[in-house]
Amino acid sequence: MNKDTLFGRFENLGFIKTTTRPELDSTQKVQLNRKGNELFNKGDIKAAERIFITTGYSDGLIRLGDWYLEHGRSLDALKMYWLAPDKNKAEPLIEKLSALIQKLIQDEEK
Repeated sequence: MNKDTLFGRFENLGFIKTTTRPELDSTQKVQLNRKGNELFNKGDIKAAERIFITTGYSDGLIRLGDWYLEHGRSLDALKMYWLAPDKNKAEPLIEKLSALIQKLIQDEEK
């Protein structure tokens, strides 16, 4: 793809990275999720995110998505909602971002 086009600039960037989650028993997940909640409440968002993604804790991922959305970080919010998965929260963001992409493409074509 041409690096001068809208999509060409993002050719090698992935939006949502996925990975295999480590094998955790229910006790480990509970302990990690509690730690993640504690970190989130203290404002250590990145550490909480790492834990919630690792454990697949949907409530924590949704709270992170809400936090990101409140702080103007729509793509990060969408990532959390998508991983949760919470289609009811993800779909409005997908529509909003789709409209933005359409606008960028139209502007690029002018």
